[in-house]
Amino acid sequence: MAIHRHDNHVSANAFMEWIDRRLPVTKVWNEHLAEYWAAKNLNFWYFFGSLSLLVLVIQILTGIFLTMHYKPDAALAFASVEYIMRDVPWGWLVRYLHSTGASAFFVVVYLHMFRGVIYGSHREPRELVWLIGCVIFVALMAEAFMGYLLPWGNMSYWGAQVIISLFEVIPFVGPELTEWIRGDFVISDSTLNRFFAFHVILLPLILIVLVFLHLVALHQVGSNNPDGIDIFENVDENGKPLDGVGFHPYYVVKDLVGVCGFLIVYLGVVFFAPDLGGILLEKDNFAPANSLQTPPDIVPLWYFTPYYSILRASTESLLFVFAIGSGLGGIAAMVFTKYDIKIKIAIALVAAAFVFIFLNSSGKAWGVILMGSALVCFFLLPWLDRSPVLSIRYRSMPFKIALAIFLVAFFVLGYLGMNSPTPMRTLVAQICTVIYFAFFALMPWFTSIGETKPVPDRVTYDEH
Repeated sequence: MAIHRHDNHVSANAFMEWIDRRLPVTKVWNEHLAEYWAAKNLNFWYFFGSLSLLVLVIQILTGIFLTMHYKPDAALAFASVEYIMRDVPWGWLVRYLHSTGASAFFVVVYLHMFRGVIYGSHREPRELVWLIGCVIFVALMAEAFMGYLLPWGNMSYWGAQVIISLFEVIPFVGPELTEWIRGDFVISDSTLNRFFAFHVILLPLILIVLVFLHLVALHQVGSNNPDGIDIFENVDENGKPLDGVGFHPYYVVKDLVGVCGFLIVYLGVVFFAPDLGGILLEKDNFAPANSLQTPPDIVPLWYFTPYYSILRASTESLLFVFAIGSGLGGIAAMVFTKYDIKIKIAIALVAAAFVFIFLNSSGKAWGVILMGSALVCFFLLPWLDRSPVLSIRYRSMPFKIALAIFLVAFFVLGYLGMNSPTPMRTLVAQICTVIYFAFFALMPWFTSIGETKPVPDRVTYDEH
């Protein structure tokens, strides 16, 4: 019997050697799992990266099954969704897994980005990891928007009408670009077919490539940790970090705990509150698209609402505030900074240009620009953050206060975006919009002041 087991072991080794000579399976396994060293002190905030990958797989698999029965035709799309819900065996479950998964995707991605901000994962040498992640975030928003139209409900129809019309404000090419996106002069069957192709083929391929690049770039520079310490500064005689463990099996097992917790919440929503009171699936979207009946309030799904609030808050009074802020910022850069005179002059000229543009532009045009700029700000984080330490554990109090204020403003913008505008809500949204952009504009200042705590030489870790 022992000889038989030995023969099986030899055969397995010979087979793997044959594979490895033609495809480096063992090499990839070791480099990216078994011998990919991660710090011992990774906490629950590090669940959300692997959970993002899990949700991507869920969305792709459920999307494949939905496309087997969905009809990308303006006359049949809504009825095909009803057919999936009522007549296809377990179709209701697949549809709810997909619709809830869209929101779950943004939950884990937002938390994943937040973890990067508080622990400095956007800083050197991980700038490219962060930038690719930001591109993934934008592609994910495009993917969600394209999929939002596919049920061909009334809110989907009018929401797409509003969002696509925003492209008209782009100078020179706006009207032609808008018409190309729609494929017609109005939202129609051509629009539905284009969005179906983008949602099912193009954007998933882009997301898969971006996720692959994100992981490759991450494994090139190594994962960050809650202390913001490079674990390879302390290694043994074999080059293994003293504060590191192999990702497999240690963090594979640990991530399974996060997966179980996530699935409990995710499936709880799927089975007991798939529309979550109209937050995940709006009531107006249970009626077919009607070009003659506008919903009382046209609002996007919750993950777009902070940026939608910024769009709606862009009135002439807000532009005047931004013009004053740009002018004062240029003056402050000239007087109080120690930059070279050429840099000061460049900053002053840019500030003057912003003042001129803000005072001579329409609210709608700048609403679109500010909404886009709200996303662009995340791309600039690696260069705006000037803190001498990475982790929030050791950062100064000004940063912590600024981050707390920013989070409150972000959540308030999200809440206001889900409700119809009133004069008071518009005023609050304008204040929160100023706070949002001030967080990024003032980051070089508040990250470089205040007293930071000393960073330990080794990662802080409690055995358990």
